[in-house]
Amino acid sequence: MSTSISNPIHSRFGAMLLVLGAALLSAPAADVAAQPGGATVQERAVAGTSSELAQRHYRRANTYNNLERYDEAIDEYRLAVAADPSLADAYRNLANIYLSQDRLQEAVPMLARFIDLQQEASTPLTASLKTIGELLRRSERFEEAIEYDVRAIRADPRDDSQVHLMGNLYDNAGHVDKAIRIYQTAAEVMPGNAFMNRTLGRLYEREGRLEDALAQYRQAAETDLGSQFYRELVQNLETRISQQAQG
Repeated sequence: MSTSISNPIHSRFGAMLLVLGAALLSAPAADVAAQPGGATVQERAVAGTSSELAQRHYRRANTYNNLERYDEAIDEYRLAVAADPSLADAYRNLANIYLSQDRLQEAVPMLARFIDLQQEASTPLTASLKTIGELLRRSERFEEAIEYDVRAIRADPRDDSQVHLMGNLYDNAGHVDKAIRIYQTAAEVMPGNAFMNRTLGRLYEREGRLEDALAQYRQAAETDLGSQFYRELVQNLETRISQQAQG
């Protein structure tokens, strides 16, 4: 693979920060009456008090954040999630502060918690998936990273550059199985991108999975009918397989 990972971490994380926390908006206080059926009056009161307390800390944290008083903002966001552990935006904003301060490992659990709380697709979710995957890869926590990376590819199937960054890093680190999984996912969600099939085929061929490689080369040739290069990949591998079969 020709793609290399050479961009400094700050440049990409700077772009992520614009998406993760460009606008800090105070969320309205939770509706105390909207509690699960069967809750007692006391349970409703406790839940309502906790939610209101969380919102007070959250609004105060946003104010400190906007004033760039980050230590105070961190304290208030932590108090907010202590009062309401489901306050997703507080985790996102905490992660955003940690990223801006290069406290990258502290950002990881905040991003993970924010992601866990998401119920539907969104731009902040996609940005968080990309960011946590990169942080984990850079820490060589590959078993954790791959799950987020696959989700990131599915969340943004138009971003083929991230696929090559991920796949190249896994391959260079000796985790060919994970590089293959990256390109398998990309080939699935980017069916019109012949280069994904070609790259996946190369990985298969290198691993001795010749029939799998041939299937990918054929798919690439069918997708890009004008490419002589892909046709030659198919012809050359068909010849190789035939020669092996003949002994």
